[in-house]
Amino acid sequence: MHDLLNTVSSFIWGPFTLILILGTGVFLSLGLKGFTFSYILFAFKQIFKNDEDKTDGQITSFQSLTTALSATIGTGNIAGVATAIYIGGPGAIFWMWISALFGMATKYAEAFLAIKYREKNINGETVGGPMYYIKNGLSQNYIIFAYLFALAGMIAALGIGNGVQVNSVSQVIENEFGISSLTVGFFIAVFVALVIIGGIQSIGKITSTLVPLMSAIYILGGLLIIIINHDNILYIFNLIVTSAFTSTAASGGFAGATVWMALRYGVARGVFSNEAGLGSSPIAHAAANTNNPTKQGMISMLEPLIDTLVVCTITAFVILMSNQWIEEVNGAVLTVTSFENLLHNGKYIVIFGLILFSFSTIIGWSYYGEKCAEFLFGSSIIIYYRILWIVIIPIAAITELNLMWLIADIMNGLMAIPNLIALILLGPMIFAKTKQYKDTLKA
Repeated sequence: MHDLLNTVSSFIWGPFTLILILGTGVFLSLGLKGFTFSYILFAFKQIFKNDEDKTDGQITSFQSLTTALSATIGTGNIAGVATAIYIGGPGAIFWMWISALFGMATKYAEAFLAIKYREKNINGETVGGPMYYIKNGLSQNYIIFAYLFALAGMIAALGIGNGVQVNSVSQVIENEFGISSLTVGFFIAVFVALVIIGGIQSIGKITSTLVPLMSAIYILGGLLIIIINHDNILYIFNLIVTSAFTSTAASGGFAGATVWMALRYGVARGVFSNEAGLGSSPIAHAAANTNNPTKQGMISMLEPLIDTLVVCTITAFVILMSNQWIEEVNGAVLTVTSFENLLHNGKYIVIFGLILFSFSTIIGWSYYGEKCAEFLFGSSIIIYYRILWIVIIPIAAITELNLMWLIADIMNGLMAIPNLIALILLGPMIFAKTKQYKDTLKA
């Protein structure tokens, strides 16, 4: 099964998908004429700004951002970065950076379309995401893409947003504290159930407190280590850049990596981390209490900046400074070991961060999964999907890690492809509307 899934993953994450992800980001960045770079400071100001015309949505724009970040700032920032370096070498981080920079335009487009083409369900709640902007924004010839995305999203959520998260945190807690993975999975299931039963409003309230707290603790801890080892900063940066274009030689337990491996795992783990192009975060942004697509797009474009260019970079620098990446250690354990080697009791920063990151991701992705299921089967499916979500948690806690990562990679690709095609087709409309908005600001 492992060999079969690895073959499928290699095919899905082959040249076509990688070119499609990066190409879409480049296409949107050029079409927006650098809007996502020149309006970064303006975008930060929009996070707490209330709209005078707001009429729809269940959560604030800030809560939609933290909900989306809760789903992206997870094990991808701890275990995902470690796996990218372990397999693809230091050069994988360079490609994570590139995918994040162009991913800002992708994120902008996704949230823009989520607001523009969202609709209300039978309960009067606003719902949106790729399945809705494909259905409402494109011709009926593309409706199959909407159902393909929803199906992949419904299944992917159980892996990327649930299984991988639970597995990573349970393994670390068992290794460090001797608490069985099954016990950890059980307690996570109980706490998750208490949150998701309240729907997106409950999730939004929890994430708006949890995300800033957990991010600050992890970032400050990582920065402290980097500052202590500041003499190595330029060396590590040079190692990352040069390794992106030259093969990394085998050393210690590290088997070596080609340029293709660095590119493939850098982009794949970058997408896993910031989800740009995946089509997941616009499902959360569609619930924002605003009728301004451009504003919500600007808020969304900050996610790769925070998630990948800040949090993932800190993780990568600590791992590379510790030299633990050349040993036979992978996943979250590699990050834990690296922090511990460079800072006394530094492992507890990672363990605490991993617990909070995983929990926030699980509750954020539960909403994504149930909205995909609702699109396919109607609102009545939600309660059953939530039950399935909770039941899977203790099972995933004792499942083999590599298998979970392979399933997550495959489902990521199956979500991304129809979403990226829709973004390209709807790109000219996004460019035109954004230009109008910029002209209004100038006026």
